[in-house]
Amino acid sequence: MIVTLIISCEIAFWLFILAGLVCRYILKLKKVGTILLLCTPIIDLVLLIATGIDLRRGAEATFVHSLAAIYIGVSIAFGHRMIKWADQRFAHRFAGGPAPTPKPKSGRMHARHERIGWLHHLLAWAIGCAFLYVLIVLVGDGPRTLPLLKTIQLWSVVLGIDFLISFSYTLWPRESKKAV
Repeated sequence: MIVTLIISCEIAFWLFILAGLVCRYILKLKKVGTILLLCTPIIDLVLLIATGIDLRRGAEATFVHSLAAIYIGVSIAFGHRMIKWADQRFAHRFAGGPAPTPKPKSGRMHARHERIGWLHHLLAWAIGCAFLYVLIVLVGDGPRTLPLLKTIQLWSVVLGIDFLISFSYTLWPRESKKAV
């Protein structure tokens, strides 16, 4: 059930974004578009509540339950960025807006972009881990929630690796590829 819900929430997230952008730029219903875009956090709330209920009813915690927390953390930390990305492209394609600025590929700006990306990852990790701890406390059964704790440990390692990669560009900036 939880796998289906996570997939449904991901689909709903993008459908709400698409509907919001269509209303905003094609149908010229800016308020409706804004409301649809602002509804995306409700999807996260539904997923969080459903995951908590499932575990509270006695379901054995699995990595799939952890995915719900990861999804929520990523959605909150990167959601605005993802919506802004889609909004710029949609405005350019359907409303004559300016072409989106490409992300920097080298130098200080690339290093800065990578650091900011890592800070978003850190925020996603903090939010996701907070939700995982809430679920662990809510269930109150250490052995049953061990997969949730293992997810926190694994995600912490991934965050550390991402830190090393992202901040390495500060020490060793990527050089631009010049035409020969």
